Amino acid sequence: MDESSPDRRAVVVEDDADMRMLLVRTLQRHGFDVAEAGTGADGLRLARAHVPDLVTLDLNLPDLDGTEVCRRLREFSNAYVVMITGRADEIDELTGLQIGADDYISKPFSPRTVQARIEAMFRRPRPGMPQSMPGSPAAPDAAPGARADVASPANPTIPAGAGVPDGRPIVHGSLVVDVDARLVTLDGQELTLTRTEFDLLALMIGSPRRVWTREMLLRSVWGDGWATDEHLVEVHVGNLRRKLGDRGKNPRFIRTVRGVGYGFVTP
Repeated sequence: MDESSPDRRAVVVEDDADMRMLLVRTLQRHGFDVAEAGTGADGLRLARAHVPDLVTLDLNLPDLDGTEVCRRLREFSNAYVVMITGRADEIDELTGLQIGADDYISKPFSPRTVQARIEAMFRRPRPGMPQSMPGSPAAPDAAPGARADVASPANPTIPAGAGVPDGRPIVHGSLVVDVDARLVTLDGQELTLTRTEFDLLALMIGSPRRVWTREMLLRSVWGDGWATDEHLVEVHVGNLRRKLGDRGKNPRFIRTVRGVGYGFVTP
């Protein structure tokens, strides 16, 4: 058990008492101050009261469906959300990701799996917060000879605003991305993006000539824990494209490079 003072807060929303205890103990062991709830309504109340950094959310709750809880949570919280379910239908996963969940874990799972996935999430950039999970080791330095601006297994994370002078907003036609303020405007109108959508957009627009494979995007935005979950990229890029108004064969911003991944449309 980690005896240090908790410096992060989590809310576990799970109606199964045994599963809830497993999640609570796993998170406490890694430095989280954990509040727990057995219903969606109680989970939302606790999220408002505790302002958590992380919420684990069961999809099959006795009152509100987990996707509805996630939708309401996103109205007031920017916490990382991990959806947990015993359902096998992929549609549950797609729906959860579309409304703002950061990851999805199917039952049964091990505490080690939960730890690894959450550690990967907390390595993602987030203003005003350290980038590692409490008690986790620091990320290793890049391998000798690895370039700082190239995504690779040795150097998985590329700063979203890399190469942008003085932290100024990045302008791409009518699209403006302010990386420091995490603000996006299109045709003069502010867009509402989830954290994951913003991270993907900032990463790609920061290197508009680069073609990004799905694996590169996974490692850069999600971390090494998602190395085989390429459908995560497809779902989030699809959501981002809809918000950017990219439809049909002639997108304005994000193009599909067949057999490879994604890139930005050259203005």
